[in-house]
Amino acid sequence: MILVTGATGKFGSKAIDHLLKKGVRPSEISALVRNAANADNLKNRGIEVKAGDYTDYDSLVKAFQGVDKLLLVSSNDRQAVENRTAQHINIIKAAKEANVKYIVYTSFVRKTNFEDSSIAAFQNSHAQTEAYLRSSGVDYTILQNGIYLEMIPIFAGEKVAETGVILFPAGEGKASYVLREELAEAAAHILTTQGHERQIYSLTNSASVSFSEIAKAIGYQLGKDISYESLDVDIFESKMKQFGVPDLYIGMFTMWALAQAQGTMDVLNNTLEGFLGRKPTTMSQFIAQVY
Repeated sequence: MILVTGATGKFGSKAIDHLLKKGVRPSEISALVRNAANADNLKNRGIEVKAGDYTDYDSLVKAFQGVDKLLLVSSNDRQAVENRTAQHINIIKAAKEANVKYIVYTSFVRKTNFEDSSIAAFQNSHAQTEAYLRSSGVDYTILQNGIYLEMIPIFAGEKVAETGVILFPAGEGKASYVLREELAEAAAHILTTQGHERQIYSLTNSASVSFSEIAKAIGYQLGKDISYESLDVDIFESKMKQFGVPDLYIGMFTMWALAQAQGTMDVLNNTLEGFLGRKPTTMSQFIAQVY
Protein backbone atom coordinates (compact mmCIF):
# COMPACT_ATOMS: atom_id res chain seq x y z
CA MET A 1 0.00 0.00 0.00
CA ILE A 2 1.27 3.45 -0.99
CA LEU A 3 0.01 6.44 1.00
CA VAL A 4 0.29 9.97 -0.36
CA THR A 5 0.06 12.87 2.09
CA GLY A 6 -1.39 16.23 1.06
CA ALA A 7 -3.41 14.23 -1.44
CA THR A 8 -5.82 17.01 -2.40
CA GLY A 9 -2.98 19.50 -2.90
CA LYS A 10 -1.35 20.32 -6.21
CA PHE A 11 1.64 18.03 -5.75
CA GLY A 12 -0.02 15.12 -3.98
CA SER A 13 -2.95 14.93 -6.39
CA LYS A 14 -0.60 14.85 -9.39
CA ALA A 15 1.51 12.16 -7.74
CA ILE A 16 -1.60 10.00 -7.39
CA ASP A 17 -2.48 10.63 -11.05
CA HIS A 18 0.95 9.39 -12.09
CA LEU A 19 0.84 6.36 -9.81
CA LEU A 20 -2.38 5.34 -11.55
CA LYS A 21 -0.85 5.98 -14.98
CA LYS A 22 2.03 3.69 -14.02
CA GLY A 23 -0.41 0.86 -13.38
CA VAL A 24 -0.78 1.01 -9.61
CA ARG A 25 -4.30 -0.15 -8.78
CA PRO A 26 -6.53 2.32 -6.91
CA SER A 27 -6.93 -0.28 -4.17
CA GLU A 28 -3.16 -0.08 -3.60
CA ILE A 29 -3.20 3.70 -3.01
CA SER A 30 -4.46 5.59 0.01
CA ALA A 31 -4.65 9.34 0.48
CA LEU A 32 -4.11 11.41 3.61
CA VAL A 33 -6.29 14.53 3.75
CA ARG A 34 -7.24 16.95 6.50
CA ASN A 35 -10.90 16.95 5.53
CA ALA A 36 -12.33 13.80 3.94
CA ALA A 37 -15.33 15.80 2.73
CA ASN A 38 -13.04 17.48 0.19
CA ALA A 39 -11.80 14.20 -1.28
CA ASP A 40 -14.83 12.88 -3.17
CA ASN A 41 -12.80 12.85 -6.39
CA LEU A 42 -10.34 10.42 -4.83
CA LYS A 43 -13.06 8.24 -3.35
CA ASN A 44 -14.83 8.04 -6.69
CA ARG A 45 -11.64 6.66 -8.23
CA GLY A 46 -11.50 3.85 -5.71
CA ILE A 47 -8.74 5.32 -3.55
CA GLU A 48 -9.02 4.94 0.20
CA VAL A 49 -9.19 8.32 1.89
CA LYS A 50 -7.80 8.68 5.41
CA ALA A 51 -8.30 11.73 7.58
CA GLY A 52 -5.22 13.01 9.35
CA ASP A 53 -3.40 16.19 10.23
CA TYR A 54 0.36 16.78 10.27
CA THR A 55 0.01 18.17 13.79
CA ASP A 56 -2.16 15.31 15.14
CA TYR A 57 0.16 12.41 15.94
CA ASP A 58 -2.53 9.89 16.84
CA SER A 59 -4.46 10.56 13.62
CA LEU A 60 -1.26 9.93 11.66
CA VAL A 61 -0.45 6.64 13.39
CA LYS A 62 -3.99 5.47 12.68
CA ALA A 63 -3.86 6.58 9.04
CA PHE A 64 -0.51 4.87 8.43
CA GLN A 65 -1.66 1.41 9.51
CA GLY A 66 -1.09 -1.11 6.72
CA VAL A 67 1.02 1.33 4.67
CA ASP A 68 4.27 0.07 3.13
CA LYS A 69 5.43 3.18 1.27
CA LEU A 70 4.76 6.79 2.21
CA LEU A 71 5.09 9.85 0.01
CA LEU A 72 5.64 12.68 2.48
CA VAL A 73 4.74 15.88 0.66
CA SER A 74 6.32 18.67 2.65
CA SER A 75 4.07 20.97 4.66
CA ASN A 76 2.89 24.29 3.24
CA ASP A 77 2.18 25.75 6.68
CA ARG A 78 2.20 29.54 6.27
CA GLN A 79 3.18 30.29 9.85
CA ALA A 80 6.69 30.01 11.28
CA VAL A 81 9.01 27.83 9.21
CA GLU A 82 9.83 25.83 12.35
CA ASN A 83 6.25 24.55 12.30
CA ARG A 84 7.02 22.64 9.12
CA THR A 85 10.00 20.87 10.68
CA ALA A 86 7.91 19.80 13.68
CA GLN A 87 5.14 18.55 11.40
CA HIS A 88 7.55 16.55 9.25
CA ILE A 89 9.15 14.94 12.28
CA ASN A 90 5.68 14.13 13.61
CA ILE A 91 4.91 12.27 10.39
CA ILE A 92 8.20 10.36 10.37
CA LYS A 93 7.73 9.30 14.01
CA ALA A 94 4.16 8.20 13.34
CA ALA A 95 5.21 6.29 10.22
CA LYS A 96 7.87 4.44 12.17
CA GLU A 97 5.39 3.54 14.92
CA ALA A 98 2.97 2.25 12.28
CA ASN A 99 5.76 0.13 10.73
CA VAL A 100 5.91 1.99 7.43
CA LYS A 101 8.92 0.57 5.63
CA TYR A 102 9.82 3.36 3.21
CA ILE A 103 9.41 7.16 3.05
CA VAL A 104 9.89 9.39 0.01
CA TYR A 105 10.26 13.00 1.14
CA THR A 106 9.83 16.09 -1.03
CA SER A 107 12.60 18.42 0.07
CA PHE A 108 14.04 21.47 -1.71
CA VAL A 109 17.15 22.15 -3.76
CA ARG A 110 20.08 23.24 -1.65
CA LYS A 111 23.70 24.30 -2.06
CA THR A 112 26.40 23.68 0.52
CA ASN A 113 26.50 27.36 1.57
CA PHE A 114 22.73 27.70 1.92
CA GLU A 115 23.08 29.26 5.38
CA ASP A 116 23.97 32.55 3.66
CA SER A 117 20.82 32.53 1.53
CA SER A 118 17.76 34.72 1.98
CA ILE A 119 15.73 31.48 2.18
CA ALA A 120 18.09 29.87 4.69
CA ALA A 121 15.35 29.32 7.30
CA PHE A 122 13.14 27.60 4.73
CA GLN A 123 16.01 25.42 3.51
CA ASN A 124 17.15 24.67 7.05
CA SER A 125 13.69 23.28 7.81
CA HIS A 126 14.22 20.78 5.01
CA ALA A 127 17.80 20.07 6.11
CA GLN A 128 16.62 19.28 9.65
CA THR A 129 13.85 17.04 8.32
CA GLU A 130 16.32 15.21 6.09
CA ALA A 131 18.69 14.67 9.02
CA TYR A 132 15.88 13.29 11.17
CA LEU A 133 14.70 11.00 8.39
CA ARG A 134 18.18 9.67 7.73
CA SER A 135 18.60 8.79 11.40
CA SER A 136 15.08 7.37 11.83
CA GLY A 137 15.90 3.81 10.83
CA VAL A 138 13.23 3.88 8.11
CA ASP A 139 14.36 3.44 4.50
CA TYR A 140 14.04 6.70 2.61
CA THR A 141 14.56 8.63 -0.60
CA ILE A 142 15.01 12.39 -0.42
CA LEU A 143 13.95 14.49 -3.39
CA GLN A 144 15.63 17.90 -3.41
CA ASN A 145 13.17 19.51 -5.81
CA GLY A 146 13.89 22.67 -7.76
CA ILE A 147 11.70 25.75 -7.59
CA TYR A 148 8.46 25.37 -9.52
CA LEU A 149 8.00 26.87 -12.98
CA GLU A 150 4.50 27.67 -11.76
CA MET A 151 6.00 30.40 -9.55
CA ILE A 152 7.09 32.47 -12.55
CA PRO A 153 3.66 34.00 -13.34
CA ILE A 154 3.26 34.85 -9.65
CA PHE A 155 6.63 36.60 -9.53
CA ALA A 156 6.03 38.30 -12.90
CA GLY A 157 2.68 39.69 -11.75
CA GLU A 158 -0.80 39.00 -13.04
CA LYS A 159 -0.90 42.28 -15.00
CA VAL A 160 2.40 41.88 -16.83
CA ALA A 161 0.61 41.81 -20.20
CA GLU A 162 -0.97 45.18 -19.40
CA THR A 163 1.97 46.91 -17.78
CA GLY A 164 4.69 45.51 -20.04
CA VAL A 165 7.11 45.35 -17.14
CA ILE A 166 8.29 42.84 -14.54
CA LEU A 167 9.39 44.38 -11.24
CA PHE A 168 11.40 41.86 -9.22
CA PRO A 169 14.66 42.40 -7.30
CA ALA A 170 16.39 39.25 -8.56
CA GLY A 171 19.24 40.99 -10.37
CA GLU A 172 20.69 38.78 -13.09
CA GLY A 173 20.65 35.74 -10.84
CA LYS A 174 19.49 32.46 -12.33
CA ALA A 175 17.36 29.60 -11.04
CA SER A 176 16.65 26.13 -12.36
CA TYR A 177 12.85 26.16 -12.58
CA VAL A 178 11.04 22.85 -13.04
CA LEU A 179 7.43 21.86 -13.63
CA ARG A 180 5.66 20.71 -10.45
CA GLU A 181 3.80 17.96 -12.29
CA GLU A 182 7.07 16.51 -13.58
CA LEU A 183 8.44 16.43 -10.04
CA ALA A 184 5.27 14.58 -8.99
CA GLU A 185 5.78 12.18 -11.90
CA ALA A 186 9.35 11.56 -10.71
CA ALA A 187 8.07 10.81 -7.20
CA ALA A 188 5.65 8.25 -8.68
CA HIS A 189 8.52 6.72 -10.66
CA ILE A 190 10.57 6.28 -7.49
CA LEU A 191 7.64 4.72 -5.63
CA THR A 192 7.11 2.17 -8.41
CA THR A 193 10.72 1.21 -9.23
CA GLN A 194 13.58 -0.34 -7.29
CA GLY A 195 16.97 0.79 -6.06
CA HIS A 196 16.22 4.22 -4.61
CA GLU A 197 16.59 3.45 -0.91
CA ARG A 198 18.83 5.83 1.05
CA GLN A 199 19.37 8.05 -1.99
CA ILE A 200 19.25 11.84 -2.18
CA TYR A 201 18.28 13.12 -5.62
CA SER A 202 18.61 16.68 -6.90
CA LEU A 203 15.65 17.16 -9.25
CA THR A 204 16.19 20.33 -11.25
CA ASN A 205 16.11 21.38 -14.88
CA SER A 206 18.99 21.14 -17.33
CA ALA A 207 19.21 24.94 -17.67
CA SER A 208 18.88 27.89 -15.32
CA VAL A 209 17.24 31.15 -16.35
CA SER A 210 17.27 34.80 -15.30
CA PHE A 211 14.32 37.18 -15.19
CA SER A 212 15.75 39.01 -18.18
CA GLU A 213 15.32 35.77 -20.11
CA ILE A 214 11.88 35.22 -18.61
CA ALA A 215 10.76 38.72 -19.63
CA LYS A 216 12.02 38.11 -23.16
CA ALA A 217 10.14 34.80 -23.38
CA ILE A 218 6.89 36.35 -22.11
CA GLY A 219 7.28 39.23 -24.53
CA TYR A 220 7.84 36.86 -27.44
CA GLN A 221 4.71 34.91 -26.54
CA LEU A 222 2.58 38.05 -26.10
CA GLY A 223 3.99 39.72 -29.20
CA LYS A 224 5.07 42.84 -27.30
CA ASP A 225 8.09 44.17 -25.44
CA ILE A 226 8.23 43.15 -21.79
CA SER A 227 10.95 44.83 -19.77
CA TYR A 228 12.50 43.58 -16.55
CA GLU A 229 13.51 45.98 -13.79
CA SER A 230 15.48 44.72 -10.81
CA LEU A 231 14.71 47.39 -8.25
CA ASP A 232 16.46 47.95 -4.94
CA VAL A 233 14.60 46.02 -2.27
CA ASP A 234 13.30 49.07 -0.42
CA ILE A 235 11.95 50.58 -3.65
CA PHE A 236 10.42 47.26 -4.69
CA GLU A 237 8.70 46.82 -1.33
CA SER A 238 7.42 50.42 -1.42
CA LYS A 239 5.92 49.88 -4.87
CA MET A 240 4.30 46.61 -3.79
CA LYS A 241 2.68 48.46 -0.88
CA GLN A 242 1.39 51.08 -3.30
CA PHE A 243 -0.13 48.30 -5.38
CA GLY A 244 -1.94 46.99 -2.29
CA VAL A 245 0.04 43.75 -1.99
CA PRO A 246 -0.24 42.32 1.57
CA ASP A 247 2.93 42.48 3.67
CA LEU A 248 3.07 38.67 3.91
CA TYR A 249 3.38 38.40 0.13
CA ILE A 250 5.79 41.31 -0.16
CA GLY A 251 8.11 39.51 2.25
CA MET A 252 7.74 36.28 0.30
CA PHE A 253 8.47 37.94 -3.05
CA THR A 254 11.53 39.70 -1.65
CA MET A 255 12.87 36.52 -0.07
CA TRP A 256 12.61 34.48 -3.27
CA ALA A 257 13.89 37.30 -5.47
CA LEU A 258 17.02 37.68 -3.35
CA ALA A 259 17.49 33.91 -3.34
CA GLN A 260 17.55 34.00 -7.13
CA ALA A 261 19.89 36.99 -7.12
CA GLN A 262 22.23 35.00 -4.87
CA GLY A 263 22.16 31.96 -7.20
CA THR A 264 20.80 29.80 -4.39
CA MET A 265 18.62 27.79 -6.80
CA ASP A 266 21.06 27.74 -9.70
CA VAL A 267 21.61 23.99 -9.59
CA LEU A 268 21.72 21.88 -12.75
CA ASN A 269 21.19 18.14 -12.75
CA ASN A 270 20.03 15.53 -15.29
CA THR A 271 18.56 13.06 -12.79
CA LEU A 272 15.00 14.26 -13.43
CA GLU A 273 15.46 13.75 -17.16
CA GLY A 274 16.51 10.17 -16.47
CA PHE A 275 13.46 9.48 -14.33
CA LEU A 276 11.07 11.04 -16.85
CA GLY A 277 12.70 9.44 -19.87
CA ARG A 278 12.57 12.80 -21.67
CA LYS A 279 13.80 16.37 -21.35
CA PRO A 280 11.99 18.31 -18.59
CA THR A 281 9.70 21.15 -19.68
CA THR A 282 11.77 24.27 -20.30
CA MET A 283 10.97 27.78 -19.17
CA SER A 284 10.16 28.81 -22.74
CA GLN A 285 7.80 25.86 -23.22
CA PHE A 286 6.06 26.67 -19.97
CA ILE A 287 5.71 30.34 -20.89
CA ALA A 288 4.19 29.32 -24.23
CA GLN A 289 1.59 27.22 -22.41
CA VAL A 290 0.69 29.84 -19.81
CA TYR A 291 0.74 33.04 -21.88
